Amino acid sequence: MSQGDERGYGGNEPGAHPDDAYSTLGGTRQTRTRMHRSGDDDGYGRRPARTSRSLVMVVGVVVLLIAAIAFANQGGGDTSGDSTEKKPNTAGAGPTAATGTKPVQGKNGTIAAGFAHDEQGAQSAAANYAVALGSAEMFDKTKRDGILQTTHDPAVVATLQADMAKAYSPGFLTNVGLNEDGSTPGGLTFVSRTIPVGTKVIAQGADSATVEVWCTGLVGMAGQGSTKPVTATWFTITEKLKWISGDWKIESSSQAEGPTPVNGDNRASTADEIAGAVEGYGGFTYAR
Repeated sequence: MSQGDERGYGGNEPGAHPDDAYSTLGGTRQTRTRMHRSGDDDGYGRRPARTSRSLVMVVGVVVLLIAAIAFANQGGGDTSGDSTEKKPNTAGAGPTAATGTKPVQGKNGTIAAGFAHDEQGAQSAAANYAVALGSAEMFDKTKRDGILQTTHDPAVVATLQADMAKAYSPGFLTNVGLNEDGSTPGGLTFVSRTIPVGTKVIAQGADSATVEVWCTGLVGMAGQGSTKPVTATWFTITEKLKWISGDWKIESSSQAEGPTPVNGDNRASTADEIAGAVEGYGGFTYAR
């Protein structure tokens, strides 16, 4: 299966690249992934017996951790006189640190909604929308139309829905291993997940924001007899957001490959293990 044989989405404007196999909407750009096998040996050898000194160190770390948790839980009182309180848009000590602002509480169907009208809210919206637009539900027309309506500017929804109906043609669906109507063949599990790793605002206005979302993704068919195994890929989605009717909505989006880390030496799981993981582990609501 080559990328040129399939249709997808991921251009600068809705439906701009109909020949892209896996993209921002309904799956990730498929890339070749090499897995290093080490045979039956796990590469680590026999674990040495724990000495009494290492046991003392472990106990000491556990005690310190319990003390830290107890100290943190003491901060539930009045903080009006605390001069060190963080501002909502302060990212903290590192780029992956939480801001401390309460995450979004609302939702529209299964998609988070009611994001804050600030930089943090725009990042949270972009991350959650990336998850929805990269989900397996995008391959079902009814669900796809609902996702597009929830995540996008109403001014572009009708055109985008029509473009996606053409892109997700019966031929495209069969090329990715699904039935012509988008349903999954019996005994198999279709996987399409986008997992945000981080977000970054590259432009900000009073009622607009452009946010980059660095993601990893899974796409493929899991199960015995699958000829399209689940693979991992890395990509960055750029979403142009607009504040509309009390929430952030997407005006347009684009996707670029990477940044991609070096693959580890993890053993590739079986098709049944992947299917079980996808069915057993749920997703998250993302907030900056």
